Amino acid sequence: MTDNVIIKVDNIKKEYRLGAIGGATLRGELQSLAARLRGKEDPNSKIGSKQCSGNEKFLALDGISFEVKAGERIGIIGHNGAGKSTFLKVLSRVTAPTSGTISYNGRIASMLEVGTGFHPELTGRENVYMNGAILGMTKAEIDKKFDDIVAFAEMEKFIDTPVKRYSSGMYVKLAFAVAAHLDSEIMIMDEVLAVGDMKFQQKCLGKMDDVSKTQGRTILYVSHNMNTIRQLCTRCLVLNHGKLIFDGDVEEAIAIYMGEIDVSKKVIDLREKSRGMFVRDGTIHINKIEILNADSGIFDYEQDIELKIDYSAKKGISNFSFRFLIFHAGSDAVGMNMSPPVISCVKGDNSTKVRFNLKGLVPGKYSARLVAYSTNGLGGTLCHDAIEEAVVFQITEEKNSPGLPWNSKYWGSICFTDVEVLK
Repeated sequence: MTDNVIIKVDNIKKEYRLGAIGGATLRGELQSLAARLRGKEDPNSKIGSKQCSGNEKFLALDGISFEVKAGERIGIIGHNGAGKSTFLKVLSRVTAPTSGTISYNGRIASMLEVGTGFHPELTGRENVYMNGAILGMTKAEIDKKFDDIVAFAEMEKFIDTPVKRYSSGMYVKLAFAVAAHLDSEIMIMDEVLAVGDMKFQQKCLGKMDDVSKTQGRTILYVSHNMNTIRQLCTRCLVLNHGKLIFDGDVEEAIAIYMGEIDVSKKVIDLREKSRGMFVRDGTIHINKIEILNADSGIFDYEQDIELKIDYSAKKGISNFSFRFLIFHAGSDAVGMNMSPPVISCVKGDNSTKVRFNLKGLVPGKYSARLVAYSTNGLGGTLCHDAIEEAVVFQITEEKNSPGLPWNSKYWGSICFTDVEVLK
């Protein structure tokens, strides 16, 4: 590598074999084998998972090559399943590439999942020391930076509380604070801000921007939020089905990503879709969404959307709801259903039909985060399943609309139509 190149990726490929390879116990292996011989469903498979023969192969990364210079802030974007998380795992040496080479020149701090390296029974204080050690910090380094880490995470009151009582946002705050204070040359972040509040997101972006400019750290950052990509990154990579299809200007990359969003599907299979960073208990598994009132995800201006959601439950739940959080493609949230209807589901397969109105959303592409959750008598919520971009759709231009085409970049995603002049 040249003096200024800190990462060099040369023709990286990563191949997976579909289906489970090996069981946890001999008994489990024998049960699975007996089921296959009888043509039955594998009793040890996850709820909602597809049955694979184990001989099918999948190329998650297909010949990726590029170089990163010291101090660059690189955004990595692409649709779900494009290979972003796999790529970061290879870069972080969590998994090895099938072929190709990666050369580094510096220490790596990576944060790929909420609470990676955290033990639920240990306190926040104990986990700071353990997580810091996993990331390569010495006890003396952690002692020196401990107060700064806790202050940045805003966890002074809860630092001696077991982390099993932390919310997902508290996990992110503490885990990010440890990684951000590691004296590393390279920071790798995978959607780590998705579950944090807006104030903390801006605080983290500011921290990453600061350490890049003042300390010369190199940052690789994966996100579906194009506003944070614009705010932080100086260069952007676009992945599509394991291939690197663009490497360059951030705005050009975002335009390509937006064009890659597929709104042609009427039925969306969610069984194997990544659940990302969400902390969930797994009682519910959302399997499929079908658009009922259109042949694709393309809708007329102010048209309602009707969906059928198929899901599996490990047990019956009476106080159960679905929440939709709508995002303008590649941007921040623009709306959410505030009073989701409470429904009941039974153990096994379930189906629920929903309809919601998109009045006020301007023409463009949108995605919906779908969350399945239940509430208790005290008003607390428990997340059972959550999927980013569970359904994507496009709103077409209003027919016979006067004036210029709407420019979401400058005017936002919501059009106020009912404005009165008051006397």
